[in-house]
Amino acid sequence: MKLQKIVLGVAAMALSLDVFAIDLTRNEIEQKLKSASKTNIVDLRRKDFRTLDLSKLDFRNADLWGTDLRDANLNDSNLSDLNLDLTVMTRIHFARANLSNTSIFGVSMMDSDLSDANLSGSRFIANLDRANLKGANLTDANWGVDMKNQPMGLMRVSLNGANLSNANLTGANLNRALMKRVDLTGANLTNSDLTMADLSGSHLENVNFKGANLNGTKFGFIKDKSIFNGALNVNAAIFED
Repeated sequence: MKLQKIVLGVAAMALSLDVFAIDLTRNEIEQKLKSASKTNIVDLRRKDFRTLDLSKLDFRNADLWGTDLRDANLNDSNLSDLNLDLTVMTRIHFARANLSNTSIFGVSMMDSDLSDANLSGSRFIANLDRANLKGANLTDANWGVDMKNQPMGLMRVSLNGANLSNANLTGANLNRALMKRVDLTGANLTNSDLTMADLSGSHLENVNFKGANLNGTKFGFIKDKSIFNGALNVNAAIFED
C-alpha cells in the first residue's frame, strides 16, 4: 500500500509538471523565426509559452493563434498585422511592442503591461482591466462594438482601472467601452468615438476632447465642464450628480 501511494504520488507530480511544460525554448523559437517568411509561416498555434522571455523577437511571419502567453515577456517585440484571437495573455508584457493593425478578440489581458506600445489601427475586443497603457499609441484603433455583428451578445472592450495617461487615442473607436476609474491624465482623445462608453470615476485632467463624440458617454460628477470644450454632443453625455 505504501509503495502504491509513492507510485501514485510520482505519477501525479509528473502529470503536474507536464501540464506546465513549455513547448519550445526561446532559442528554438528564434531559430524557427529566422527561417520564416510571408510564404513560410511558422506554426506556433496553441503552444504553451507561459513565462518565456520572448522580448525583441519578430513574430510577423508566425501564427500564434490560441497560444498561451500568460506572464510572457514580449517587450519590444513585433506582432503587427497578426491575428491573436483567443490567445491567452493575462499579465503579458507588451511594453514598447508593435501591435499595429493586430486583431485580439475574446481575450483576457488583465493586469498586462502595454506601456508605450504601438496599438495603432488595432482591433481589440478584450478584457484589459487594470492594464498599463501609459503612453501607448491607439491612433485609429478600433476597440468599439460592432453593433451589426453580435451573434454572441454584446461583446466590448473592458478597460476598468486601466492606466491610459498620456496615451494617444486620436481617432480611436471606443464606443460602448467600459472605462470606469481609468487614468486618462494627459491623454489625447481628439476625434475619438466615445459613444455610450462608461468613463465614470475616471481621471480626466488635461485630456484633449477636441472633436470627440460624447453621445451617451457616462461620466462621474464633473464640476467644470469646460474640459469638454471642442467635443461633440456634450449635451447628450450623462453626468452623475
